[in-house]
Parts: sequence; structure tokens; C-alpha cells
Amino acid sequence: MTTDRWEPVAFKARIDEVLHRLVAQEADQFAAIDPLLGPVAEQLAAAVAEGKRLRAAFCYWGWRAVGQPDSDALVRAAASMELVHAAAVVHDDLIDDSPLRHGRPTAHVALRDAVRRRPRGAAAARSLAMLVGDLLMALAGQLFATSGLPAAYLARARPLWSVMARELIAGECLEILRTGAGPDTEASLKVIRYKTAKYTVEQPLLIGGALAGAGTRLREGYSAYGLPLGEAFQLRDDLLGLFGDPERTGKANADDVEGHRPTALLAETWRLAGEDDRARLRAVLGRRRLDSDALDTVREVMRVLRAPDRIEDMIGLRVEEALGALDELDVPAPAHTALTSLARSAADRQF
Repeated sequence: MTTDRWEPVAFKARIDEVLHRLVAQEADQFAAIDPLLGPVAEQLAAAVAEGKRLRAAFCYWGWRAVGQPDSDALVRAAASMELVHAAAVVHDDLIDDSPLRHGRPTAHVALRDAVRRRPRGAAAARSLAMLVGDLLMALAGQLFATSGLPAAYLARARPLWSVMARELIAGECLEILRTGAGPDTEASLKVIRYKTAKYTVEQPLLIGGALAGAGTRLREGYSAYGLPLGEAFQLRDDLLGLFGDPERTGKANADDVEGHRPTALLAETWRLAGEDDRARLRAVLGRRRLDSDALDTVREVMRVLRAPDRIEDMIGLRVEEALGALDELDVPAPAHTALTSLARSAADRQF
């Protein structure tokens, strides 16, 4: 990757190299403690095997937009954002009891084989997955602290890690507390903001900016760009969760409906629905092991009410707001180009 052009594939390769090397070393050291730990070590590696690496990219360009040059040490620090994400995904899949991620069994499902002959095997597998997520979060802090950036730079950004963790966990808690409750679009958007938007876009940008010594005006601009874009990212996920192709998303279509999760898509559908449509939704929301007919019923209700179109409008407005905030910032041309491209790829995608 050159220092003045945004080349996403080359950047992803750099992040992947850092992640795969670090996690492979950690998995080897972990498994060396006892052969029984082998399956757990495998899930460490599986957690970082794939990904868009958007969070690392936002951290990287939070640094570059201040005027700082490309740096291998910065790439290592940015890669730590992906370990935060990997930890969050393992925990999120566990909380939601999701069976698939990237088309493969999630950690708590894959680990059932390791405890199949033990009492309460499913619960034991869930406990192991929880610990995999915990270790990934610890590795994120380790990678950040040992990235090679000067200690003074790291000290500027370190307080933001506590903010990121607090807001991410608050979002997860809000989702749990709102699950199964009466649909409410504003409440769903608050869950999105804290569970996904902030740690996906805003906080990586702010951390990258803090490392580089960004001033108040630029930090405010990062938030004005990052929050609406992060919300657009998750709103797209809501749509893909039910209407996307599982072969491309790698996730099960039924998750949000079976879990009766507080998504904006379900909330908007409920808001627009009359009593007959609400009765049809009540018959399926929260039911386990839904068949394709039941999911088709939900999709039909949503399409008739044009709820997906409403979510598309919400995505479009948020991307426009983010790009408008970006245009008001005085950042180098390569950073402006990259952040514009990232906004498009985050909100307009098929997986």
C-alpha cells in the first residue's frame, strides 16, 4: 500500500498478517499449557480468520487525517481494534445464541465437541466461548501497548479504551434488556449507537486521532462523521440479517426474528403495522426453529408495509450526514478520499 492512495485489499493484507501472526503465537502458547486446551486455542485463531477490517481502517485514517505518515507501528495499533471486534463477536454470538458466523459454527457451538461427554456440555461450551472472548480482549490491549508507537502517543489514546469498553458493554446490556420488549424505533437506534456504531467507526477514529495528537475540532468532526455512519452500518446489518443471502452474509436469516431482538427494522415494521399484521408478527416473533414459511411471512409483512424502504432511507440520510461532516473537515486529500470510500463500503454492502 502506498502512503497517498487508499488500497483496501493491500491494507487488509497488512492487518491480517499482524492478527494471524499474533493469534497463532498466542494459540500455540495457550495449547502448550495442556493438550486439552487445543480446541479452545483453535477458536482463538478462528475468531480473527476473516473480517472486513473496517475498524482497523478507521483507526488508521484517524491517524493519517491528522497529517501523520504511514507507519507499521500504527498498523499494529490499528489491528488491535479488530481484536476488540473479535472479542465482541464471540460474546455477542454467545448472548444471541447465534449458530453461524462467516458460514462456520460460532465458538460456543464449535466447542461443544470438546465437552460432549461432560455433564452439562452445552453450558460448558458456552463458558469456554466466554473465556475465548475475554482472552481476545486481553490480546487487544497487549497488541496496542506493544505496537511500537511512542509511549507518549499511546498515553494520549489509552483513556479512550475505557470509554470504548464502557459504551460497547452498555450497548450489549441495552440489547439484552430491550429484547422481547415493545418495539420502539428510538430505543432500537440507541442500542445500535452504543452496541455497534461507536466501536465500529467513532472510537477507532478517535483513538487513531488521539495517537496522532488530533485537536478538538478534528475530534468533534470524527464524531460527527462516525456516529451516523456507524448507525448506517448496523442498519444495513439489520436488513441483511433477514433479507441477505446467507451464502454471502455467513449468518442465519432467522436470528433476529427468533430472538425477538430490538432491531430498527422490526421496530419500524411494528410501528407501521395494523392490528392484523401485528397479529401475524406476534405468531412468529421469539419462536425458536422457525421454518422458511414463517420467515417468508415476516418478510411479506415488511415488504407490504415498505419497512425495508424506510430503513434504506435511514441509511441514506446517515451516510449523507457523515459525508457532510467529512466535507467540513480540513483533512489531507488522501484521508478525505479514503474516508469517503469507507463510508460507501460500510453502508452499501451485501455481507
